[in-house]
Amino acid sequence: MSEKIINYEGTRIPTQDLKAGKVPVIKWSPKVKYAWSAGIAMSRFLKELKNGKLIARKCNKCGRIMIPPRMYCEFCFRPTDEWVFVKDSGVINTFSISFLATDASRIKQPIVSAIIEIDGASKGMGILHLLKVDSSTVQKLLKGEDLLFDRKVQAVWKPPRDREGKITDIQHFELVEVKQQ
Repeated sequence: MSEKIINYEGTRIPTQDLKAGKVPVIKWSPKVKYAWSAGIAMSRFLKELKNGKLIARKCNKCGRIMIPPRMYCEFCFRPTDEWVFVKDSGVINTFSISFLATDASRIKQPIVSAIIEIDGASKGMGILHLLKVDSSTVQKLLKGEDLLFDRKVQAVWKPPRDREGKITDIQHFELVEVKQQ
């Protein structure tokens, strides 16, 4: 078992010495140029989001249709074979209620995020996204009186002129009432 370090060797520099310029300080801002690629599969996925469509990749060996798409099947250990468009609807696999904003600050109205298994993709394949539910549903969820598992949802897209090729081109998913037959 390692010991916790309580006292660090060295001399602490008082803040007033730093402010007074008694300690040499070098300020430097690197001028770094870089390029980042989303890769073949994700680049196509993002392009299709801008077009208001969801696209996946299919492995012809195992038959899986994978979303988000990938160029390599992790089950068959081989390249995937073809692009397949899937629906912008699905079912909730799991969900979470959060009282934290993206900057980790507390919020009064919680957000609900869910893993959506996309229609047309293989079982267990889906995306994480926001779920729009009314406050009464949130209250039921918090009390355990309602659960969202296997509930049908539909994507709500931004208007075409506002899309940027980002996952946020889908504003959120909404619950869909399934008609009983």
